[in-house]
Order: sequence, then structure tokens, then C-alpha cells
Amino acid sequence: MLKLYYCPGTSSMAPHIALHEVGAPFETEVISLRNKTNRTPQYLAVNPEGKVPTLLVDGRPLTEVAGILHYLAKRFPESGLLPRDDVEAEAQAVSWMSFIAATVHPARRQGLEHARAVYALVNQKLGTRTWALGERFSIADIHLFRLFWRFRTSLNPEPGEFPSLVAHYDRMMARPAVKKTIEVESAVGYELPP
Repeated sequence: MLKLYYCPGTSSMAPHIALHEVGAPFETEVISLRNKTNRTPQYLAVNPEGKVPTLLVDGRPLTEVAGILHYLAKRFPESGLLPRDDVEAEAQAVSWMSFIAATVHPARRQGLEHARAVYALVNQKLGTRTWALGERFSIADIHLFRLFWRFRTSLNPEPGEFPSLVAHYDRMMARPAVKKTIEVESAVGYELPP
């Protein structure tokens, strides 16, 4: 049994999308950062850091976006979220995930201009590819999308500033799993941090 603890609009959006992509049955529990339900004894017993997301896998907690996305891709290989039988392509997916977690995610905290420079680098890395791994959609695309989705309004890019990244965003917005996740999370209400 899978259960996702999430807060709409936060990093937990990526595993939420992935769960819809793989099509596995799962339960959810909304955690409110505003109301500090992430600091309750009940939630701290699940995730002592009090962060989201947490995915319970048969009652065992799995945390961190990259770990959860990797788990879902490997557990549901038919979803195609991670290349199979291609060690280099799988390593490229892990490379993208590391880059997103270590460079892209913290960029906004270093100021808007720094974030713009990082997103320009992302745009360059994407180049003319359809997806992060070329023609193959993967967990790296889900992770990247969630961050650009979150910060594109504050970045307010000029037309043509990040053409590859905006095209990637548009392709992601057309995916049924993304639409479903946004519908579910919008109905709950977003608690986006500053």
C-alpha cells in the first residue's frame, strides 16, 4: 500500500505527479505547513524532519523527492519513468535529478538574478531535446517541471528568454498526470512558501 503525505504546491507535487503517471492505487494525507500539521507528534512519528513529501510504502517511510521518484520508477518499470537496460541513460536521469536537487532547487534562495542564471543553464542543458533525456520522458522531467512551475511567476521570464524550458513546461502541462495533480492540489488549496 502506498500513502503520500503532501502539501499542495510544494516539492511533494513531483511524487504526486509520478503516482498519477504510474497509475498505482495510493492514498493521500494533506499536511498543512501553515497550520504546522507537519510538526504534530503524529506526523513527526512518520517523518522526524517534519518535511514533505513522505511516501509510506507498506507502512515504511520514504522521504526526499529524488528517492521517492526513483522508487516509483523502479517499482513500476512499465511506466517508463526510468530507462531500462540502458545504464548510461539511467545514469543521465540520476545526473539530472542531482543537478535539480543541488543546483536548481536552492537557486531561488540565492536571489532572483542567480535563479535566472541557473534557469538559463537548465535551458541550455535542455537544448532542442523534447525531454531531459532526449525523446524519453522520465522522472527528471517531473522533478524539473515542479520547480519551474513553482518559480516561473516570480522569474517572470521575457518572451524567448528560456525557450527550451518553456516548451518543456508546456509539454508537461499537457500530460494527464500533471493535469490531475494540479486539479487535486488546487481543490485543496496551495500553501506556497515565500
